Amino acid sequence: MLETTQALGASTLALMLIAASAIIILLVLIIRIRLHPFFALVIVSIGTALATGITGEDLVPTLLGGFGNTLGNVALLIGFGAVLGRIVAVSGGAQVLSDTLIRLFGHSRAPLGLSIACLLFGFPIFLDAAFVVMLPVIYSVARELKASLLLYGLPAAGAFLVMHALVPPHPGPVAAAVFLQVDIGKVLFIALLVGLPTWYLMGYRLSLVLANRMPFQPVPSLMGESNEEMPVDKRPAFRTVLLVLLLPLVLIFLNTGLTTLSEGGVVDAGNPVLQGLILIGETPIAMLISTCVAMWLLVIRSPARKAIGSINETVEKALSPVCSIILITGAGGMFGGVLTASGIGDALAASLQNYGLPIILAGYVIASVIRIAQGSATVAGTTAAGIMAPVVLADPSLSGLATACIAVAIVAGAIGYSHVNDSGFWLVGRFLGVDTKTMLKTWTLISIGISLMAFGLSWLVFTLV
Repeated sequence: MLETTQALGASTLALMLIAASAIIILLVLIIRIRLHPFFALVIVSIGTALATGITGEDLVPTLLGGFGNTLGNVALLIGFGAVLGRIVAVSGGAQVLSDTLIRLFGHSRAPLGLSIACLLFGFPIFLDAAFVVMLPVIYSVARELKASLLLYGLPAAGAFLVMHALVPPHPGPVAAAVFLQVDIGKVLFIALLVGLPTWYLMGYRLSLVLANRMPFQPVPSLMGESNEEMPVDKRPAFRTVLLVLLLPLVLIFLNTGLTTLSEGGVVDAGNPVLQGLILIGETPIAMLISTCVAMWLLVIRSPARKAIGSINETVEKALSPVCSIILITGAGGMFGGVLTASGIGDALAASLQNYGLPIILAGYVIASVIRIAQGSATVAGTTAAGIMAPVVLADPSLSGLATACIAVAIVAGAIGYSHVNDSGFWLVGRFLGVDTKTMLKTWTLISIGISLMAFGLSWLVFTLV
């Protein structure tokens, strides 16, 4: 037994040293040598795979597996979202929304208004898709108020991160609830109880503090230049723009609700109408439908159609700037996939179980370590919940809200500590136009703050129930 434990410890230590070295080399390549992140991530992924014992035969499939799985999830979302965003921007729709937000909240509280809007939008939709959809509004508000983009982009992204991290129907909390056999409604209750103050203090307030410490960040031209703004008399109505932005959220939420009812046996899963509604609510399909609706309402039927130009021209201008973002995001997924295949997360989780930590703390620590090691929040939350499930289910004193607190603590650990092996790190950074060092000083700290506060509040509630 002692020899097995020592072997496990040695193996874990070796894997951790390899992972730490890979991350340090990656940061040096990007920050010091200024190598493009796409090439740096690919090179470091290959080196890490070979160092951790992945054979030459398995090397390319492992690399392409991580790259392809990530692109399969985000490439269509980024592409459709970029087109949707540019249409909203060049038609004047983003200006309409930003003017409305500024009028409702005032100039000084515009970041709060944006963050609240993102908090609501982020309930049914993943961080990456929701962030891309809201980008034209974020850009427009920053241009209108002539302020740093980070003052609006970071609070918006922070709100999306809280919702993606903690709140069902997002995959992390749903998977944790399933593994721990706790009612999703109770997880939702604890998530909102914990998540709302976490959003305000860490997703909003901390974002503002960090944004104010950074140099002025101009708005990039990914979704149209400021000189492309539409005259007031040719802008779309507020309700039309709101319809275009809410449509993907409604369709995705419809998919989530119907899927839940179908799996629970409340409705007939074989009903073709139900299957059709579920299909159009799949995130890529919902984004495609919404983009086509935006083309019709904001371009084809727009009184400013001549000023906007052809749909083909609009699509080309939208897709060209995001090709780099798509490749970098995929390469980030490749690096995370290599770290997952190497077994680093599993080895660390197995060794941590031997330390006898309190159940809720052990769940958080295991999820955090897996997240740091391989980047994916969903993988970290799901893996940690699977590891903790036998322990939680074997304890007769744990049930109901107490188990829900453990589930929320696990996903809180899974969403923190975002850095260079997280595809979301690159997605947010590239669309905000900031470099890697700035992202580590802002986004990484925000994710850590959200993670620690959500865990602390979960533990507090756990002691009270």
